[in-house]
Parts: sequence; structure tokens; C-alpha cells
Amino acid sequence: MGYYSGRVVVITGAGSGIGRALAVDLAGQGARLALSDQNTDAVAATVRRCEGAGAWVRGDTLDVTDRSAVLTYAQALAEESGPVDLVFAVAGVIHTGTVLDSEFEDIEHVINVNFWGVVNTVKAFLPHVIAAKRSGHVVIVSSVFGIVAAPHYSAYSASKFAVRGFTEALRQEMVLDGHEVAVTGVYPGGVRTSILRNGRFASREDASVIARTFDKKIARTEPEKAAEIILRGVRRRRAYVLVGMDARLVSAFIRVAGSAYQGLLPWGRRLSRWWR
Repeated sequence: MGYYSGRVVVITGAGSGIGRALAVDLAGQGARLALSDQNTDAVAATVRRCEGAGAWVRGDTLDVTDRSAVLTYAQALAEESGPVDLVFAVAGVIHTGTVLDSEFEDIEHVINVNFWGVVNTVKAFLPHVIAAKRSGHVVIVSSVFGIVAAPHYSAYSASKFAVRGFTEALRQEMVLDGHEVAVTGVYPGGVRTSILRNGRFASREDASVIARTFDKKIARTEPEKAAEIILRGVRRRRAYVLVGMDARLVSAFIRVAGSAYQGLLPWGRRLSRWWR
């Protein structure tokens, strides 16, 4: 039997991208899956793929910003399946635009989904994961933008830095309080998903150019490869998982450059515009 075989695994944001890739990979490894997404059709498609691999799957439409719904969902699942072994908080959105141009509504949307969605998910499931004892594991997806901030991504960076802090504090609390629950923070670089194409853009941003540039020049890692890296790190109970060479390079760069990177990134952005 493999590491994930028979374990109850919760994945939010399972309708596409990394969430779907994790679900499909885990289905092939014999996990029992509870999949959710705000997009009903998308999560249903993921459920069908996982059922095709012979997995036990429950699919639900869930908005992670709806705290009451998340709490109800966690309780219902625990009553149906018993202790929850692993929770993957994957659901996320993005917004592109300067602080000056961005609308409050768009900033709030990113913070609500990316940060409060994680808090709601972890708070709802943590008692059930603790009940799983040594098999308990919380996996929270941040971003390389939770390691380094970038211009035009202030809301996204803020949400992912907050997720990083929340994850690291949670890990320390589990150790301090004597719980056997592992906590892993995941920091993907450019992964070929639809997050940017489905994102929100400030009025002066060229959405088509930004999405095309991301797909052609930044998104170097396929979701399936990202899932493989994440699951290997989780199996080894790693505290940090960097996904993609770009994430590893950024992490190394920040360790060397420190806060000086804040002067280098705008310079690099201007240079790239000049060459283009």
C-alpha cells in the first residue's frame, strides 16, 4: 500500500489547475477524495476523472469565503468519513493592477479568497485533522509571490505573504501544543493554469497581453508536474515545497539580495520593456 492509499484527502479549488492535478494523482494512489470548487461543472469534471481511476470521491460546490458553508461542509464530511487525514487548501484567484488603479472590490476579492479562504478551510478542518493523529497533515498553497512582492500584484502578493505567515505560525503551534499534525507551505512559480486568464484586471492593464505573456514565458511547469512535486514533499513531511525552477531561483535570490530586491525588480521590468 502506498503512502496515500485509504487516506481521506480534502482539496479545495479542485476544479482546475493544481487542485485538479492533485486530485487525479491521488485518485491513482488510492486516496479517498473530498473535492470542492466554486465552479460546479469544473469540480464535477474532476470527480468523473477520479472515479474513472477507481477512487472513492465526494464532490461539492463550495465558496471558501463563505465561512458558514465551509464549517458545515467540514462537519458533514467528518461525520461521513471519520477523521480527515490531509487538507490541501488550493483555491485561489489573482488580480493585476497598480494600487492606484485597482478597485477596492478587486483587492478585497483577492484577500477574501486567498487569505480568508485558507483561514476558513484550516479552522473548519483542523480539529478533524488533529483527530487523525500522525496521519494528519495540512497543506497550504501560497505562491512565489509569497516570497517576493512584484509591482502590479500588490493584492495578490499581500494575500500570499499573509498565507505564508499563517502557515508558519500554524506549524509552530502544532509543535508547541504537542499535536502530530504536519504543516506544509507550498510556493509554486509559474504553473500552466487558467488562474491569470480567469483573473481580474485594473482598467489600464492589457489582459490579453498579460495572459499571453504568462502562458508563453512564465508558466513553465505543468500542473501534473506541480502535483508530483507537492505530493513528494508532503510524503516527506516537508515544511516548505518550492514548485518549479523559477521558484527555487527566486528563493535563492531573496536569500542573497534581501530587501535590496525591491530596487532591482522595477529596474528589471523597465529593462524588459526597453528590449521588447
